[in-house]
Amino acid sequence: MALLLFDLVLCALLLLLAGAAMLSRSLTQAVTLFIAFGVMMALAWARLKAPDLALAEAAIGAGLTGALCFTALVRYAKQPAYPQPALWRPLTFIGLVTALLLASLSQIPLQPSSAIPALVQQHLPQSGVSHPVTAVLLNFRAWDTLLELLVLLLALLGARQAPGDLPRYRGWSLSISWSRLLSPLLLLVSGYLLWRGAAAPGGAFQAGALLASGLVILRLNQQLSWLSWRHFWVRMLVLGGLLAFVLAGAVSLLLQDLGAVWLSWPQSIAGAVILIVESFATLAIAVTLTLLVVGEPKPEVADA
Repeated sequence: MALLLFDLVLCALLLLLAGAAMLSRSLTQAVTLFIAFGVMMALAWARLKAPDLALAEAAIGAGLTGALCFTALVRYAKQPAYPQPALWRPLTFIGLVTALLLASLSQIPLQPSSAIPALVQQHLPQSGVSHPVTAVLLNFRAWDTLLELLVLLLALLGARQAPGDLPRYRGWSLSISWSRLLSPLLLLVSGYLLWRGAAAPGGAFQAGALLASGLVILRLNQQLSWLSWRHFWVRMLVLGGLLAFVLAGAVSLLLQDLGAVWLSWPQSIAGAVILIVESFATLAIAVTLTLLVVGEPKPEVADA
């Protein structure tokens, strides 16, 4: 009964935070409410027994996306004020989305089929890992992860078309000292999430998002001056995830029969291939998210 009451309160908070973020007349309040919504959403995923999604939502949805929104807010503050939209427009949008969600929920059977989970468990020994989510995303449906990395790359390339007029952040002494202490810990935890993803919730996206949070702090504190799109090795790190996928797929085809499917790994080397691909994907995700949040700050201009 207590858990049911907790779930009802959580659902009510999600609806209230989402509506308040959309209807807020202050952009700063809207971003703050959006971050709070991301935290509650991570808790909701945890209650739904989806720890992989909970980790990603907490790191990306509540953390890096919130920082990205605040970065956009700083840039937007320099632009002319825009007229406030009429209240009926967001309310109409909320109503349409709610109707669409209710219509979708009505199509879900009360007793979902267990054929897919059973099929995954049946082929899990051949996947190279023991965690079903990792097996699906990095072996059975590796196309999904490859396309997600491509979308992330396209997002970075699109963001780079916007004018980079964000002023350079002056690091706070306490922030600088703490970032030096916490950076090794974040690197260690990221490596653990990457390694643990083969047998438990974790993997490239969770590890990459956590690593990106540390890189963002270091970059804002002017401690990673090399982390810029202008450097060749940074661009190679961004492309590394896609390149590792493509090369691994090509090598796996050469090692298998002519009828083999691309991005399906031979059982004997599946575990090693997944670890290598996820390692490159982690670095690509971390650097891409960092560049999306931090961008290319303008050089400081000396006072006259």
